[in-house]
Amino acid sequence: MYIQKNVLDKILLNALEEDLGNGDITTLSVIPADKKAHGRYIAKESGILCGIGVAKRVYELLDDAVIFTAHNKDGDFVEKGTVIAEVEGPAVTLLSGERIGLNLMQRLSGIATRTAEAVKAVEGTNAKVTDTRKTTPGIRVLEKYAVRVGGGSNHRFNLADGILIKDNHIAAAGSITKAVEMARKNAHHMIKIEVEIETFEQLYEALEARADIIMLDNMNEEDMTKAVEIINGRAISEASGNMGERDLAKVAKTGVDLISIGALTHSVHSMDISLKFNLDN
Repeated sequence: MYIQKNVLDKILLNALEEDLGNGDITTLSVIPADKKAHGRYIAKESGILCGIGVAKRVYELLDDAVIFTAHNKDGDFVEKGTVIAEVEGPAVTLLSGERIGLNLMQRLSGIATRTAEAVKAVEGTNAKVTDTRKTTPGIRVLEKYAVRVGGGSNHRFNLADGILIKDNHIAAAGSITKAVEMARKNAHHMIKIEVEIETFEQLYEALEARADIIMLDNMNEEDMTKAVEIINGRAISEASGNMGERDLAKVAKTGVDLISIGALTHSVHSMDISLKFNLDN
């Protein structure tokens, strides 16, 4: 996994604390402490796997007596019915850690699968599929990792990563020109400046202000094609605005450099994965 261990552990420890509370009273009430168990993670539908290391780390944090054996890795396409991984160890631990690992693996696999579909749709063009900041609070690093696993690219991770001047910034600053001028004055030289535009008048103003990236917000394909021709390589072009509902192949053929899709993370269908246990005698 390309996620710092301390970052992942913080997320998982918070999740475990939230889920376990003062203890898994169901499991502790009905399962003897010395009972051993074996479980299999099974894909209930086909898709791109992501988060196998997350599920494994959940059990490592709970009990080093648990043995987690992965049969697939992140990025693998798994068919329905595939046994993705197996775990064995104290039944109490396996049951108590079941939901956190499953929830995260299902969601991350859903994101990776949805991203892979989007990337496939723009195949053969120069457009790159990228995510947005429309992520689940607290697990953005995992969701953006899943986008990469699915073949997509990451937009800025947080508000400190780059300057993105949107409609409300423009309204508050007074104009695109003023907003870009202030951004250049107050940001260091390695920061890029992106401007969101909705009209061709705004496009010309953003180009005149020398924006590095121009976001074409909610434009139809005809207007996007015209906008890309006007930009003519003077800035990076990005298509945005309900792209999860658009025909991505048509959007990509307009010549845009990037297609940002909030739906990759904000409304994704989690992949159906189950963990089936067999208790030893």
